Amino acid sequence: MRFSVENFGCRVNQAEASTWIEKLQSYGWKWEQDFIKSDVIIINTCTLTSKADQEARKLIRRIIRNNPKAKIVLTGCYVERAYDHYRAMPEIWAIFKNKEKEEIPDILIKNFYNERNFSIERIKHFRARAFIKIQDGCNYKCSFCIIPFVRGKSKSKPLSFIQKEIKEYINHGFKEIVLCGIHLCSYGLDLKPKSSLLELLKKLENIKGLNKLRLSSLDPRFLNLHTISYFASSPIIAPHFHLSFQSGSKKILKKMYRDSTPEQYTEILNTFSKLSPDSSLGTDIIVGFPGETEREFEETYKFLKDSPLAYFHVFPFSPRPGTPAYNFSQINGKIKKERANVLRKLSFEKNFHFRNKFINKTLKGIIIKKCKDFTEFLTYNYIKVKISSYPYLKIGEEKEIKICKVTPYNTEGKIIS
Repeated sequence: MRFSVENFGCRVNQAEASTWIEKLQSYGWKWEQDFIKSDVIIINTCTLTSKADQEARKLIRRIIRNNPKAKIVLTGCYVERAYDHYRAMPEIWAIFKNKEKEEIPDILIKNFYNERNFSIERIKHFRARAFIKIQDGCNYKCSFCIIPFVRGKSKSKPLSFIQKEIKEYINHGFKEIVLCGIHLCSYGLDLKPKSSLLELLKKLENIKGLNKLRLSSLDPRFLNLHTISYFASSPIIAPHFHLSFQSGSKKILKKMYRDSTPEQYTEILNTFSKLSPDSSLGTDIIVGFPGETEREFEETYKFLKDSPLAYFHVFPFSPRPGTPAYNFSQINGKIKKERANVLRKLSFEKNFHFRNKFINKTLKGIIIKKCKDFTEFLTYNYIKVKISSYPYLKIGEEKEIKICKVTPYNTEGKIIS
């Protein structure tokens, strides 16, 4: 049976897709990158923004048009909201709500395994890094965010399950494992007895053969000096920390229902920079939030400019039906677009400055992509580096490289080990 997975959105979705691919391959199913060649197509959607909704709808229509014989399986946050609409469509074979996602491989195997039962070689490295979902859902309802409504309350995966998955990925040869969660910092609070992300990491670092763990987005409200010190000093945690800030204006943060201040953000960033100066620090920023004046936008700009952040992902505010901010007085779309462009330009400049720090320095990381003319390398502190292509290099392989050249658009290096 040939199958493909079309994935949108966050790293949690990536982790879910990885699990499906791994399990279906273990039963002899053939993973295809091109949905045109597939008998079964799983579409894992996102609804974080209206653009994400639009992209999901567009792809679903395209697949129905170009591969009408395929069994189409829909799931994810957008489908959670549009469940009744797609359930009524005869072209859709099955729809799974978010809480049913883990059942997808088993149901597919049960229904289609005997239709075309043949043995194939398992593709172990369909990706360079292993993504593991350790937590789902969120108990915090920011005024702009629809995700708690479609993902539900925070739910953590037990330690034993996580340990087992990590050991399996280590045995498959993965050098980097990414721990994912909708609200990663809530890990363990729902378990009995209660645990925490920090406690989990301290137990995971004892796994034999574990090379490097990368953490997905962190909520600054859960970061104290003790936690930051552990993250910054641990030999197994990648020196790359993505922090969920959303704004640099105190007034806007309050309207977002975020119990934080720019001053607290600055203290967190400075602590990370002091304890781990080579770390890449990133964040998400929403511009054009309802009520954001030019002054408040300038506050965010100044906060970002003065910070040690190496990059930021910028999102023009997208009103989500069902959230409090949907009913707030909205800002003109043109203004949102202009402000987003200003911050993206600043991010581009700061990232160039960050990468320049490492010229002639040696960094460790893994091979993430092989192209005809070059190979792409990802350092553990989150710098993508172009190196010469070597036929013996494998996706996911760990190497040491020397950074040789940095331009505004690229970083170039060479292998030294």
